[in-house]
Amino acid sequence: MAVLQKIREKSGLLIGVIGFSLFAFIIGGLLEGGITMSTRNIGSVDGEDISTQGFQMKVQMAQQNGQSQGSQAYNMVWNNEVKNILLETQFEKAGLRMGKDQLINTIKNHPSFGQNPQFLNEAGQFDMAKLNAFIAQMKQAGPEQWNAWRDFEADLEKFAKEQMYYALIKSSVITTNTEAKFAYIKENDKATFDVVGVSYASINDDQAKVTDAEIESYIKKYPNQFKTSISREVEYVFIENKPSTEDEANAKTIVEDFLKPSVVYNKLTEKNDTIQGFKSAKNNIEFVNANSDVPFDSTYYAKAELPVEFAEQLYNLPAGEVFGPYLFNNYYCVSKLVEKKNVTESVDASHILIAYKDAQSAAPTVVLTKEEAKAKAEDLLKQIQANPGNFAALATANTDDPGSKDKGGKYEGVARGQMVPQFDTYIFNNPVGKVGIVETDFGFHVLKVDNTNTKEAVQLATIAKLIEPSEVTSNALYTQATKFEEEAPNKDFSKLATELGLIAQPAAKVGPFDEQLPGVGANSEAISWAYRKNTDIGDIKRFDTPNGYLIAKLVSVNDSGLMTANEARGMVEPILKNEKKAEIIRKQMAGTTLEEVAKNAKVAINVATDLSGTNSTIPNFGQEPEIVGRALTLKANEVSKLIDGNNGVYMIKGKSVAKAPELPNYNPFKARVSTNNRNLVQSTVYSALYNKAKIEDNRAKVLLQ
Repeated sequence: MAVLQKIREKSGLLIGVIGFSLFAFIIGGLLEGGITMSTRNIGSVDGEDISTQGFQMKVQMAQQNGQSQGSQAYNMVWNNEVKNILLETQFEKAGLRMGKDQLINTIKNHPSFGQNPQFLNEAGQFDMAKLNAFIAQMKQAGPEQWNAWRDFEADLEKFAKEQMYYALIKSSVITTNTEAKFAYIKENDKATFDVVGVSYASINDDQAKVTDAEIESYIKKYPNQFKTSISREVEYVFIENKPSTEDEANAKTIVEDFLKPSVVYNKLTEKNDTIQGFKSAKNNIEFVNANSDVPFDSTYYAKAELPVEFAEQLYNLPAGEVFGPYLFNNYYCVSKLVEKKNVTESVDASHILIAYKDAQSAAPTVVLTKEEAKAKAEDLLKQIQANPGNFAALATANTDDPGSKDKGGKYEGVARGQMVPQFDTYIFNNPVGKVGIVETDFGFHVLKVDNTNTKEAVQLATIAKLIEPSEVTSNALYTQATKFEEEAPNKDFSKLATELGLIAQPAAKVGPFDEQLPGVGANSEAISWAYRKNTDIGDIKRFDTPNGYLIAKLVSVNDSGLMTANEARGMVEPILKNEKKAEIIRKQMAGTTLEEVAKNAKVAINVATDLSGTNSTIPNFGQEPEIVGRALTLKANEVSKLIDGNNGVYMIKGKSVAKAPELPNYNPFKARVSTNNRNLVQSTVYSALYNKAKIEDNRAKVLLQ
């Protein structure tokens, strides 16, 4: 990881230049902050418990590490725990063990090591001595970093075992000549046939309504297809604490008044003073800071950086002139042009980093003392001053920044404020060509300003007044929220919202660790309430938030581990609806010949030409593999029975089947089938293990009660 990139981020490395996420773990602080560790297990997989304490520690580590936050962290850790238990059981059954040599080989192939210059020798090959030195440094750094390293090794071992496990299964996946021949035949046997079909779409949906009970019955029949996490459904009304039109008008009036002279009583002189308006103010900074909700901004902005709708007016103001009031980002504003000039937007700079071992952000392999590093930097500076053209070569040979080593130490387009202060100050306050030395947390930098990129920009003095709810408005919204909360238990939730001029959001499904409600945003408190054991279906509660009032009603509870009829309707309803439509269509398609069926159903006889197992699209109907498969078995003039397909009900009559010629061998098809089968091993095997497992998820019961 480039040292300069870290400088731009204004942050030091914990140790070295390796950005291992595990080093962000703060093991010692995990139990701080009020986390309650229940003695009840968070869940189990095939009888093996997942401890609450261990689970919460891993969630907090994931959050501290930045891997994920909120519900994503809880779900990520849970899924990893389930996966680890399922796979570890398989590793034990298979007798998989990880030796030291295998672990080292895994480390070599990890991108943080195998591709990191810190662990490569001069020939660009992985250097075991450098790895051993790094591990020794971890051990000496203290128990937190050493334990983090050991955890990382354990994760690598799990990963390697997982790869070995799936590799063993893949190696046992054999494709026979029969399978290869079948793939060839499926692709090349072709059928031509007459077809009469009636589409499901021809039957009105009202004639094939599907009830919740029918969907529930289907779910129970195929439970593995409908596994899901526990959930709650809530409907809610959100009353936003937003300004009224009167509040907006008042904010505009206040801003307009700053353009006029005003009379203010002076306590010192005991007389009234006349204060000039904004345009005539001599001290723009004082005037803005005294009257604006946003302090004076000294930044110079290019035209493209100004608010799009007002860019022309603001950018072309004469010096001292005022524009406004105008509405921008919920503020009413007036702006005065202070100055227009060319300013430095970014800098192209080159540097040579000479790190020393006691520098705060130095890599663990650095050996120079501070004095030695400073002397080396000063020597390099003299060489560059004597021959400026050698900077790139000296940087490549001497810099401790791997990110710029191959670019002669050069970085382009460095924006103001991206660097640590010493670095930033030097490159933005020196002319092009200037070379010098600055010290940062990373060591000594021999710095050269290569080029400055300028822009014509304006500095504006802006008075901004936030448009916010007045006390009158806030009281009215509170009264409205209270009225809704009081009446909702005895009235229809949605109808009451309409009566009071509010909008009731449709019932939303929420998981136990979700944080967002559609249309409202973050509100984990309301979601947690829905999962508490003393919250019953039909309960209503108001939640006061910084942005308004949320009144929520618990509509349904699903702790079964299977989808509800409502959740599964999108998947199951089309299947059941088509089954019902097929019954109706079959009555229309009476007859034993295509001609009779076509006449009774009032449809035409069509011809499907040269369709195969891999090309099963029937014109005007779509993909129908079952119909084409049946056609491939029919003799000429042989008529099928009625067949329920994907898109309708059909009767077909064979015309001809063109059989694919025999091949000397089927090796190309064998290779293709084998590759496809092996690519599916990991997902197929894990899905089978997961569906077979008995998984108990107690997260909501343990953590949200």
